[in-house]
Amino acid sequence: MCGISGIFRYDPTAAPPESAEALRTRDAMTSRGPDGAGLWSDPSGHVVLGSRRLAIIDLSEAGLQPMASVDGRYRIVFNGEIYNYAELRAQLAHDYSFRSQSDTEVLLALFIREGLKGLGRLRGMFAFAIWDDRECRLLLGRDPNGIKPLYYNTDGRYLRFASQVKALLAGGAVGAGMDPGGLCGFLLWGFVPEPSTIYSSVKALPAGHFLWAGTEGVGRPQPLPYSSDTGADAGDILAAIEDSVTAHLVSDVPIAVFLSSGLDSALLAALATRHLATPPTTITLRFREFVNTTDDEGPLAAHVAREIGTRHIERWVSREEFLGGWHDVILAMDQPSIDGVNTYWISKAAREAGVKVALSGLGGDELLGGYPSFRQVPSWNRWARRAARVPGLARAWPRISRWFERGRPKLKGLLRYGSTLEGAYFLRRGLFLPDELPAVLGEDVAAAGLEASDPEKTGRRALAGARNGWKAVHALETGVYLRNQLLRDSDWASMANSVELRVPFVDARLQLAAAAGDFGLPRRTGKRGVVRCLAPSLPAAIFKRRKTGFRVPVAAWLEEPSMGGHNTDSRVMALRILEAFGVAPRMPLRA
Repeated sequence: MCGISGIFRYDPTAAPPESAEALRTRDAMTSRGPDGAGLWSDPSGHVVLGSRRLAIIDLSEAGLQPMASVDGRYRIVFNGEIYNYAELRAQLAHDYSFRSQSDTEVLLALFIREGLKGLGRLRGMFAFAIWDDRECRLLLGRDPNGIKPLYYNTDGRYLRFASQVKALLAGGAVGAGMDPGGLCGFLLWGFVPEPSTIYSSVKALPAGHFLWAGTEGVGRPQPLPYSSDTGADAGDILAAIEDSVTAHLVSDVPIAVFLSSGLDSALLAALATRHLATPPTTITLRFREFVNTTDDEGPLAAHVAREIGTRHIERWVSREEFLGGWHDVILAMDQPSIDGVNTYWISKAAREAGVKVALSGLGGDELLGGYPSFRQVPSWNRWARRAARVPGLARAWPRISRWFERGRPKLKGLLRYGSTLEGAYFLRRGLFLPDELPAVLGEDVAAAGLEASDPEKTGRRALAGARNGWKAVHALETGVYLRNQLLRDSDWASMANSVELRVPFVDARLQLAAAAGDFGLPRRTGKRGVVRCLAPSLPAAIFKRRKTGFRVPVAAWLEEPSMGGHNTDSRVMALRILEAFGVAPRMPLRA
């Protein structure tokens, strides 16, 4: 696990990349890799590659990056983990003389032997850059789910890339001008949908894509090939889940589990305990404000930990500590988001406990249909389509909705957006309606931004043709919310604390196995049935608890006058985050 960066000069008339800039970019990501740092420049002055290392697999110096191939033709910097690296290494050993036990070298050897097609066999999370010295070309690539980020900038002379947007800015050569599309995307959703970022000069390499750059210029991102071999029986979702969890336990350092009182993390903790020689550490956040309420994760999480036999840590977070650390959270936040604070604090607890790798139940709700949206979005869509047939109702609805709009500001958009699945999903997940944005950003910025960040287009891209209600919501939750918010926030929040966060439910093989089986088991029995089958030893109470999110009492804490303002719902939170990124809203809106 690392922070990676680099500068490639594709204009032969430009000066060689500056090592000083490369160092500034690399070292802006020190928290991503406190265990070591590397920098390499090719003798011809075409490229500089940088890396910060968090040592998880092969802790020796043989695993240092940038890493060269045996013949010296290729150099790689890699961020992530390849969980099937041992299996791939055994297959490649006949053709490649390995000099380390690292998964980085396996990735490089696989590419050398099989090219882009071989990358489809990788199981894990990854973002990488491979330099081909003979062809004078640079390859960037990113895993199918976009678990690990990769951002880049082109200016007609250089291609710059890094694991963090703010690291590119720290290099000093990338402008920090705001992107109207990114601004509107954030206000529409609470996150910036890729490939946009909040800055006009920086783009995200889309999940599951690669990009070539050479002396002829920088190509367009293209989809990575992916193997159709799931590694499990198509319909056996139970076996596929256990297989994924087992694969995610590969590590040369101890593993912990972020344990809430929910089904997903409890299942991970139970399966990890079953397959590890030493039970993992489990970690739970607690807050005085939640004691004796249904939001308190502590008692039930502790009960689960006792039943399965883990070493359990409860980390109490006070209002004073939270407010004192708010500035650090904002600095760590790579792009504006209304989420991620919870992951930041539990990752901080993990770091304090000496943990470098933790499993998270993130993605379980998307995989197994655990969100209320799986029922609500199709229902809203059906209602809106029926209501739209009533003569004159669609035109009159925005006025009618004002009678009962208090606390539900998006209600006026129900008939405008609810008649399509992607529109109904936007109403479920979105923050502001498009016609509200001119009041926040001004007419010109809103008009330019909405042209690039239409919320229905964002949804249609994720749908990829799925029209069945359940499958459509699954595609939307996975391709929009999970990819652009949950995974991205988990990355910056955990890596700010030098913790590698693994997400076994977000696994390409598992997803392919589930899709091939038509997700039949989850729909027949629900998530509770799946968890009962896989972990029958879990206490009965965890199956009876109503679903809640992984929360911290931000709403109460941010009422502190020094934090500015008293209304702290997600819309106002978005405006405050925007201000922290240097954008002052024209007219802050009430909830």
